Amino acid sequence: GRCNVTHSCFEPEQLMQNYPRGHQSLRGAMTRFQPRDTVQWFQDHGVQLKTESDGRMFPVTNESQTIIDCLLNTAKRHRVKVQTSVVVRSVTYDAEVQEFSVLLKDGDDLKCDRLLLATGSHPSGYRIAKSLGHRLESPVPSLFTFQISDQQLRALAGVSVQDVHLSLKVGSKTLKQEGALLITHWGVSGPAILKLSAWGARDLHEAKYQSILRINWLPQEKPDQLRTYLSQLKQDWSRRQIATHNPVSLPMRLWQYFVVIAEIKPGKRWADLSKKELNKLLQILTQCQFAIVGKGVFKDEFVTCGGIKLKEVNFKTMESRVCPGLYLAGELLDVDGVTGGFNFQNAWTTGWLAGQTMGL
Repeated sequence: GRCNVTHSCFEPEQLMQNYPRGHQSLRGAMTRFQPRDTVQWFQDHGVQLKTESDGRMFPVTNESQTIIDCLLNTAKRHRVKVQTSVVVRSVTYDAEVQEFSVLLKDGDDLKCDRLLLATGSHPSGYRIAKSLGHRLESPVPSLFTFQISDQQLRALAGVSVQDVHLSLKVGSKTLKQEGALLITHWGVSGPAILKLSAWGARDLHEAKYQSILRINWLPQEKPDQLRTYLSQLKQDWSRRQIATHNPVSLPMRLWQYFVVIAEIKPGKRWADLSKKELNKLLQILTQCQFAIVGKGVFKDEFVTCGGIKLKEVNFKTMESRVCPGLYLAGELLDVDGVTGGFNFQNAWTTGWLAGQTMGL
């Protein structure tokens, strides 16, 4: 991949709006190391980043290997020993001597007085943290796609719309989001859907990923004005067929799908459009409703909602309030952001703070 390193959102308060969970704890941390500092750090270490139209930032090489090489070379330069393919069986802490014992699968026993856990959402990290006294908010998926049973919609896989308004009904809650949407072979995806899934991650999990999604395909149009416009087409386009003459700024295949689900007969002309059919079209364009029957397949899930309870961590230092000398960073914490580089920024910020403190 290209590695979405961070996001060009440099205002802390605005930045916090992109974290469904953990924003209050992160607020102070981000004033000490935020996206601007991340950009500067990589620049100081020889990596230039670029900003795309949506604010996402990538290495100018468009190669994730650039970031990997930078981090590994920096570690090597500071004589940091990196061990890979090493399995940790257990971690214990001796309070009397204030020392950790890290037991490896091969029998080696590593000793240290300060230990950082930055294991992402891997179960081993949760297991070790719990063994050292921490409690967890149960991990559930975030940033996933929605499965929709409508075969006709799924037949439009690949069709995208740049600006839609979404409304998701989950139990007693209604969540809203706007942005780009992509139709897939199993339902819907795209930035707006992923953000919606992040904000509704726990509610959707509790609802077993069964919900109702409403889409306004033309949020820039007022319903009354849209009704007047479509009504006028009965005269302006009287001889033209409804299915083959798309009057709105949406892909043709999507328009033809709307005509089908509005039960407008093939070949029908605009002049013959009934009031009932007009109302149906208007409803589809502005309040299209779909039943969500599940979430995207596992490989699409790349962020976890949940993790170590934030009250158990000092966000000024990232040191555990439960186990002295233990530090925690990244997705292991109950912090997650929407798509766009915000989850990486959580990792950079909390990792930097932990490193600064541990190195003293």
